[in-house]
Amino acid sequence: MSIQLTSIFGCASIGVYALATDEIVIIPSSISERKAERFGRWLNAKVIHTDIGSSSLVGVLACANSNGIILPHIVRDEEIKAIRQVWDGNIAVMETSYTAYGNMILANDYGAIVDPSIEDKERKVIEDTLNVEVIEGKIADLPYVGSLAVATNKGVLAHPMINEEEKKTIEDLLKVKVTVGTVNRGVPYVATGLLCNKKSAVVGFLTTGPELFIIGQALGVAEEDERS
Repeated sequence: MSIQLTSIFGCASIGVYALATDEIVIIPSSISERKAERFGRWLNAKVIHTDIGSSSLVGVLACANSNGIILPHIVRDEEIKAIRQVWDGNIAVMETSYTAYGNMILANDYGAIVDPSIEDKERKVIEDTLNVEVIEGKIADLPYVGSLAVATNKGVLAHPMINEEEKKTIEDLLKVKVTVGTVNRGVPYVATGLLCNKKSAVVGFLTTGPELFIIGQALGVAEEDERS
């Protein structure tokens, strides 16, 4: 499928509000059913229509791969139920003061890089839930790796200031090539404006042609086709 350009709540930072894996896409409950289903069609994934912790900031609060999903302690029972109704993967609710696990974890089905502030026992929970090896790391010498890159089973798109050591660490663990790029006219926090899986990608509507080309090459998906 092609890369699509769109918005959520009129905003190009679509990755802040949604989360995608090869199997599911989670869209906030306040988004219309019609638009939520459009995301599912674009990404060829099952739609889960729910908030996390009564918040629409789904992409900030949660992280997932094909095996499991990491949720913050503020998640509500009905939100977990909404996930369970669609998907039978592992679910872990992290009993820590942290909530922004989407910003703190970069994962695919081969491995996960986590913010160094996450302690050993929490890393073990993440490892068991996502069923991958987990190590701590940084990107561009910054700890919030989940907002600084996106990862699929075909590639990683990362902040342009990633250094060679960080790049090698990610490539060795996630077993895919790292490419640098931006979204939404130069924003280096690529996860804020990009939803993707191994099949397709959806980006913020401000993303330029050269950015789309790099995204397509990095993630192994086609270039832009239509806007919505």
